[in-house]
Amino acid sequence: MEQQQRVLITGGAGFIGSTLGAHLSSKGHQVFVLDDLSFGRRALAQVPDERFFQADIRDRAATARVLAEVRPQRVLHLAAVHFIPYCNEHPAEAADININGTISVLDACAATPSVEQVFVASTAAVYPIADGAMAEDHATGPMDIYGTTKLATEKLASEFHLRTGIPTTVGRFFNAFGPNETNPHLIPEIQKQVRGGARSLKLGNLDPKRDFIHTEDMSRAMEALLDARLGGYEVFNIGRGIEYSVREIVESFARMLGEELTIQVDPARVRKVERMHLLADVSKLKRVTGWEPQWSIDQGVATLLKEELGM
Repeated sequence: MEQQQRVLITGGAGFIGSTLGAHLSSKGHQVFVLDDLSFGRRALAQVPDERFFQADIRDRAATARVLAEVRPQRVLHLAAVHFIPYCNEHPAEAADININGTISVLDACAATPSVEQVFVASTAAVYPIADGAMAEDHATGPMDIYGTTKLATEKLASEFHLRTGIPTTVGRFFNAFGPNETNPHLIPEIQKQVRGGARSLKLGNLDPKRDFIHTEDMSRAMEALLDARLGGYEVFNIGRGIEYSVREIVESFARMLGEELTIQVDPARVRKVERMHLLADVSKLKRVTGWEPQWSIDQGVATLLKEELGM
């Protein structure tokens, strides 16, 4: 980022938010975190207590108080329920947090004169099943409650910009990986089993391919989008632009471990509805910001193994 900014991250004690906060702090920015710690952990938000606010984004009064006190110039709204199986089991809660919570945050931004830019996290789950890389102008068509709530979030962000004139950027996150994962997604599940000594891994669907992007690369992309000082309302894919199957991820763990790993399909883990491909076209992000991903799957897996195994 440019000169020092006062930055508020909602969900800043979570998986992606904690890496983003550490990244922006390392660039000299004053980072504040709002998180209710329902999924995040206080220790992950590397900010002093006076810059940490434990609050539920659905609490409109509390959210407004935090923004009034912090007076941020930039707000990055990452707080959400995003683990798809959890959202499917708790659809009303997912809708309440992801939609009503976003309304609360955006209304607080509108009422806070210091706010110059807003970033809203969305997801690749807004796209329908499709083969090949998807650009931002691809038709949307979410398959689950999570994607549906996030598509609503995008509409709310667009409406917020029209209402306030505040430049607003939406980032459609593809499959994040890296340290501090707070949900049992594929890579942390493999990591957990390997750490537990397993060399025959129990996994679900093996053939779907996903675009895995390291949280450090995601953080740099968000920083670059804010630094681009875009006017208006814009949507960007934030992915690696390469897709990997579950088997390929396991092969990366085997390479970095230097040991053979085998896979057993666990029927309990097999998803009935599954998309075979999810790949980002990131040409718009690269063209507008000059951003390029720096972390390969092998580099990311190697750091995860070093942390977990004390290598």
